[in-house]
Amino acid sequence: MASDISSPSGARRRHLVWLIPVLWTLALGLWGLSRQDSVWRDEAATWQVAGRSADEIWAMLGNVDAVHGLYYLLMHGLFEVFGAGTTTLRLPSVLAVAAAAACVGLIGRRLAGFWAGLGGGLALGLLPAVQFYLQEGRPYALVAAGAGLSTLLLVSLLELPPGRRAWPRWTAYGITVLLCALLNWLSLLLLPAHAATLWWVRADRGVWLRWAAYGAGAVAGALPLILFSRGQSDQVSWIPPLTWHMLIGPGILFAIGGLCAWADRPRAGRLSAAAVGLPLLAVPQLGLVGLSLVQPLFLDRYVLFSMLGLALLIGAALGAAVRATAPRFPKAAGLLVPGVVGVAVLALLPVELGKRAPASRVDDVLAVAGEVARLKQDGDAVLFVPAARRDTALVSPGAFTGLADVALAETPVASATLKGEEADPARIRAALLAQRRVLLVTDAAKVAKAPSAERDKAKAAVLRERFTVVEDRQVRGRRVTVYERRP
Repeated sequence: MASDISSPSGARRRHLVWLIPVLWTLALGLWGLSRQDSVWRDEAATWQVAGRSADEIWAMLGNVDAVHGLYYLLMHGLFEVFGAGTTTLRLPSVLAVAAAAACVGLIGRRLAGFWAGLGGGLALGLLPAVQFYLQEGRPYALVAAGAGLSTLLLVSLLELPPGRRAWPRWTAYGITVLLCALLNWLSLLLLPAHAATLWWVRADRGVWLRWAAYGAGAVAGALPLILFSRGQSDQVSWIPPLTWHMLIGPGILFAIGGLCAWADRPRAGRLSAAAVGLPLLAVPQLGLVGLSLVQPLFLDRYVLFSMLGLALLIGAALGAAVRATAPRFPKAAGLLVPGVVGVAVLALLPVELGKRAPASRVDDVLAVAGEVARLKQDGDAVLFVPAARRDTALVSPGAFTGLADVALAETPVASATLKGEEADPARIRAALLAQRRVLLVTDAAKVAKAPSAERDKAKAAVLRERFTVVEDRQVRGRRVTVYERRP
């Protein structure tokens, strides 16, 4: 472990290096947690599924979203205990990123000293991608926490003196990797990142064999989920094919990580922040690029855990700066990391405020539900285009009380799906022609796409031919249009 000239001493240092990043990340996560009481479509999926019974969730997973099954069951338990709300929805992600920050702090301290650990732990919560998913009711932050813990376990195993019992830590490593895979099996890209670290430090044959055995066990445990969820691959058919401009962001991150690694002066054969951080940053991103050449899957959230590598490298660079400054300016060296973090907070303030605003997401299902509650009248019908926009009624059923969902043939729970099963176009047309007033819930004009499903085309045709618009409201990415039947 690297020595640190300017760091606090003794037991206090060991605790501060993880405690301060935890408290810092919790503060960032709790700041504006409700996002002005907004919930967007991805979080709405979590909300409405978590509100079902365990049996209903299990039935749904046979048809859709099996890849998120463990997360949905976890959130179901939390909703049962604490009730549905934005705090229950998002607090697990806040706690998970705080745990990840603690892991970065501990890894950084082991490999490059106190200030490197503290700087890396503080940096994690400030990274723009992390700020987005820090307050997101989805599983990606939990995967990041698991990646942090598994990486910390691997580092501790590489530093373990000969003769010490290693199997409990290897078992914990394998279980952690498996749990990450059950939350999102693309997290298995963590394994080749760890393999790159083992290659870099020239790990001995025994370490390689144990890593291979426990890693293979995790893959085997996740394999049934991987194979089953591949049958539901239509869910990701909307992801666009990989293009060169999509690689600009990762390229910038690699450049920043490379410069920070250079500051750590890495050497082959030595366990260092660069040996752990660079593979953790680069390998999952490059692996996802490779997979996306076969099937488009390139979304930054799938490899959010790679940001732990970037934070670790930033911390190493800060630690190197402290060590370089300490001999001539010992007092200034102790203020370097807090000063840099303070400047970063101010520089990123527009990003920080933006991520906590409803406009940071494409839509808001709660806001449009409020508009429906204000516009509806007794006996009105409601339509959703596309059918997935029914999520707003599933999250806020009270706002839709008294409205007839005339296109719905089978509810989401009864059909074991996310959005329910709609009737055929002819039946939808007949049901609409019997209505006096219809509320259409759809996307706002700037994000709306032309109807592609035959059912949606039938809805649009009837409204255009037989109804007149009497009111139109657009709010936070969604739109409610009130139609009245022509005489």
